[in-house]
This record gives sequence, C-alpha cells and structure tokens, in this order.
Amino acid sequence: MEKKICYFEEPGKENTERVLELVRERADQLGIRDFVVASVSGETALMLSEMVEGNIVSVTHHAGFREKGKLELEADARDDLIERGVKVYAGSHALSGVGRGISNRFGGVTPVEVMAETLRMVSQGFKVCVEIAIMAADAGLIPVDEEVIAIGGTAWGADTAVVLTPAHMNSVFDLRIHEVIAMPRP
Repeated sequence: MEKKICYFEEPGKENTERVLELVRERADQLGIRDFVVASVSGETALMLSEMVEGNIVSVTHHAGFREKGKLELEADARDDLIERGVKVYAGSHALSGVGRGISNRFGGVTPVEVMAETLRMVSQGFKVCVEIAIMAADAGLIPVDEEVIAIGGTAWGADTAVVLTPAHMNSVFDLRIHEVIAMPRP
C-alpha cells in the first residue's frame, strides 16, 4: 500500500484549512465518519462540521486550565457547535491530568508525562491527537472498535491529523495509530 502524507514546514494555525481538506479526502477514501478534534475556541470544530458529515466530537480544555474555575470555550461558541450537531467535551487531559498536579507540587515526573513527552517527539499535534482520542473514548463519544480521524495542533488551529483506533485510558496501549494524514515536519 502506498499513501501520501502532507508535511508542513512550520506548525500552527495557518495549516488548519489544508489539514481539514485532507481529513475530508481521507475520510471519504476510508469511509470514516467519526472525528475527534481539539478545539479550545470551537473554531476548528466548526470549520470541520462545515466540511464533513458524521460524528464530530470537539474536545476543549478542562475548566481551570488557564483560569481557576473557568472554561475557555465561550457559551455562544459551544451553543453554535451543538446546534450543528457537534458533541462538545471538556475534561481532564488524559496525558497529564492529576499527574501534572503531583509534579507541580512535589517535583519529578509521572509515567504519563513521560508518555506525553515521547509522543511530542513526533509532534505536539500528534500527542494531542492521541490524547483527545483517549478522552473522547472514555466519555463514550467515539467508538473504540473502529478507525476514527483525530485532529490536533500546536497551540491554535490544526496542523496534525491521524487515523487511529481509540482505546480507553485503562487500556491505553490498545490504541493503534494506523496512518498520519498530515503533520508539521520536525
């Protein structure tokens, strides 16, 4: 089997539109209709909902990520996504969560943080794709026995997309990454 991968010269938001076009194309080729997308503001998820049909899950930061007790996703943006049929999930990061709280308080690193840093060796967006797939699977929002497309990025927008079969947190090593659709070139 031969497959083309799109590599971007730089990570970042400027790659979002191209990533989503490639996602639409690959989803059509593979018959995939489940998507999980990192979208703190909701903008990337909204763009995706205008390009593909199916089960779209938008994953945003948990409350308190930047400001104690506050969600970053504005209520209006959340309502717009829900109106378009997009499921919105805000929850603790699968690859940091409580472990980061322990490290922040006592120092050192946890095994989960090592795992996250290892995935960042490919790219930040690659780590995000794996993480949001675990989170959405744990919430019961995407299947764990079918391929899905996960879309992530570096800070803002999307620069990475992968085809994977998700797994729950308690069976994380059952997650399978099948192919990279696009990513920044390290």
